[in-house]
Formats: sequence, structure tokens, C-alpha cells
Amino acid sequence: MMTPETFRVEAHRLVDWMADFLENIEEYPVKPATKPGDIIKQLPTSPPLQGESFDSLFKDFQSVIMPGITHWQHPHFHAYFPANGSYPSILAEMLTTTLGAQCMIWETSPAAAELEEMVMNWLKEMMALPAAWHGVIQDTASTATLVALLTAREKQSGFRVNDEGFSGTEKYRVYCSSETHSSIEKGAKVAGIGKKNVVKVPVDDLQAMKPDELEAAIKKDIQAGYTPLAVVAAIGTTSTVAVDPLKAIGAVCSKYNVWLHVDAAYAGTALLLPECRWMMEGQELADSFVFNPHKWMFTHFDCTAYFVKDKEALIRTFEILPEYLKTATRGQVNDYRDWGVQLGRRFRALKLWFVIRSFGIDGLQKTLRGHMSCAEDFESKVVNHPDFELILPRSLNVVVFRFKPVNENNLEKLNQLNELLIKTLNTSGKVFLSHTKVKGVYCIRMVLGNTRLEQRHVDEVWAWITDAAKSL
Repeated sequence: MMTPETFRVEAHRLVDWMADFLENIEEYPVKPATKPGDIIKQLPTSPPLQGESFDSLFKDFQSVIMPGITHWQHPHFHAYFPANGSYPSILAEMLTTTLGAQCMIWETSPAAAELEEMVMNWLKEMMALPAAWHGVIQDTASTATLVALLTAREKQSGFRVNDEGFSGTEKYRVYCSSETHSSIEKGAKVAGIGKKNVVKVPVDDLQAMKPDELEAAIKKDIQAGYTPLAVVAAIGTTSTVAVDPLKAIGAVCSKYNVWLHVDAAYAGTALLLPECRWMMEGQELADSFVFNPHKWMFTHFDCTAYFVKDKEALIRTFEILPEYLKTATRGQVNDYRDWGVQLGRRFRALKLWFVIRSFGIDGLQKTLRGHMSCAEDFESKVVNHPDFELILPRSLNVVVFRFKPVNENNLEKLNQLNELLIKTLNTSGKVFLSHTKVKGVYCIRMVLGNTRLEQRHVDEVWAWITDAAKSL
């Protein structure tokens, strides 16, 4: 067993290692050259009978685990969306882990409950969200979307499904664009609505949902005996960061009494910038809204901000009150176990509080604008190079492009070339990129949002991309 004295020594040792790691992270390959099975074959097949020293554990961490890590905090991680962190967030996580608090109700952690209430109110002010909305921290946007669908289901059924289960006569429909995240389908499956009852609405040339097509789909379903339940509008789709026209979609939802959930998992952080708030025009028509500070707001995973207009519907959907959870403070405070799926809850508000206070609104805005400036520069590099092509206009800090040599117009060959280009770059370990497809065109997604990103990183990665393209 580790003693307090040993813990103190090893903790200092780890903090020094952590600081060195983050300071020198560019010396590591972004993506390891690990093959399937490389890690597990280095691990013993049975657990140890006797306890081992921490020195032994840490040596194995360095020799076995670190060579198989993809470094999401590396400034040349440009794949998917970032899972950013920052120094204040790390320190808060250390304190959270040390406290080991279980924050399911106010009684179990009063400070955690009240801090969560306050930081969610801060976010509303910082992002110009409706003051009447109520906020809670969920683990991920997938969970938040499930919570929205479950609340919509209960409100539509008069809270009957929770009590009695499905009768078999319900024919609910959920609508989203063809570009919306896969969590919508998963949420529909978990909520008992069914994957087949998720209606994919066509998109325009910018990959945003067409409101007229949404209304047409709703009308068709009503005529066929279905009940339109919820619409999920995307403020920043996963594939291309397309922005659905919220105001027009909201008008359709209001007309047919359909729950409107806004999924802004990645792009929502940009609402910290006044110049980006056009994306949320019509927000007063939304019933729920989600974004992830753990993506682009420098707060370590996991931390999802979920807001809802009808707090009572949310709580009524999830509250269960066994005798052992009854308290004298019920009704006077927020017991966040009633605000989502989880009973047990981590103290996630602490790291969000540390980040907001450490950066300040000005610091957060400056960093986001820096990332968008880098993306604007990268976009111009693509546009001005004869052998590269912009597939869609830049959206925030994401550029969707492809390698297209002059005089090469065969789609299949171009798709193969771009797939090979990404593979070549990722195998090098210098950079990590991911792809998408837009109307059958294989594209490279360049996401410029890492905490440590600087202009020099943009110049470096562009040189690597163009050099690799020449070699093909």
C-alpha cells in the first residue's frame, strides 16, 4: 500500500513529468505506429498476486503505454474535433480527483451543486443565450441529446411512457439533416423510438438542412399517422461544420408543436464571439441546446453544457425519489441527479470554473479568434495552390479540401489519391488528419483548434501536405 509520504514524493514526480510532457509534446509523434495487438502482447495475462512499487508501474507506463498513445493535445492533431485541455483544467481535475466527491444531490456536495448552477449561468451570459434557460453539466453531447429525446417523448406522451412503457400504438418521428451526428440515431434507439423513425432531411449546397424539406417531411408523416416528436438542428455538423438555419427550422417546429433540440457540440464555443452569434438567430424557439466545453473551450473531457427551456419537464422525466435519497433541502436546491440519466455525478463544474476564471472572457475570445485566423490563412493557401481545391467555404476554424492535380478529373482516382495522401501523412507521425465525403467526394478535414496552435504550425503542416502530394 502506498503511504502518504510515498504519495507526496511520487505526486511531485508525476507533476514534473506532466509539465515536461506538455512543454515538449511536439517531440512526440502525433499518432503512434502501433499495430493491433502491439500493446496487449506486452501485458501479463493475469493480475499480480502481490502489490508492485509505483516505480515499476510508472516505468511500464512509459515503456508500454506511451508508445501507443495518440496525442490529442499535440498542436498537429487536426483530426475529428479537438478534445482540448489547459493547465488550469488539469489542476482542477487533480483537485476533483483528490476530493473524490460524488455530486448526485446538493446534500452530497453543496459546493459542487451551487458552483454548477453558477457556471452554467455564466455561460448563458458569456454566450448571449436566453436568460430563462436552465443549465446542467452532462458527460457528453450524446447523453445530452438522449436526454432531450427522452424529455420530448415524455412531454408528448403526457409522461405516460415512463410509467407504463410503450403501448405499441406510438409512432414517433425524429428529424435531422443527413449530415447530423450519429448520436441522434443512437439516442432514438435507446429511447425506444427506433432508428427507422429517424427521418434524414435533405441539405443544401452548404450541407445545411432545408427547412421546406423538413416541413414537407413532417406533413407527410402526419398524413401517414405518425407523431412528429423532435427535430435536431445542427450548429456545426460533424462532417463539415455546416450550420442549419435555426430560425426557419424553429418556425416549423413551433407550427407543428415539435421539440427543437440544437446540437452545437463543437461549434457552440464560437458563441463566445459576438461575430459568430448569427448562428443562433432564432434560439428563443429552441427547447434544448448542447455544446461541449471539452472540445474547443480548453476544458478536459468530459464536460458537456446542456440547457433546457422547460426545467420541470426535464426533472419530471428523470426524477425518482427512493427513501434513501429524500432530503430536507429538496425543492430549495438543484439536485442534479434529476436532470439526466446519471445518478452518480463527477464534480465537472470545478474545471470549467477554473478555465473561465483563468482565461477570462477576453482570453477565451482571443484564442478562438487566433484559431479562426489560422484557418483563414490555411484556406487561402488551398485556394491559391493549383493542385488543391476547396470543397466548401471555411466554417469557423475548419477547412474541407482535397488534393486535385491539374488535369485530373476522374472522381475515383482523385478519391484514391486523397485517401493515400492522408495515410501517408498520418503514417509519418508528424500530423493527424481525418476525412469526410461530400456528395461522393473524398475530402480532407483540417481542424485548427488545438490549445497550443500557432501560425508556425499551419505553415509546417501545409509544407508537409504539399510535399507529400508531390511524392504521389
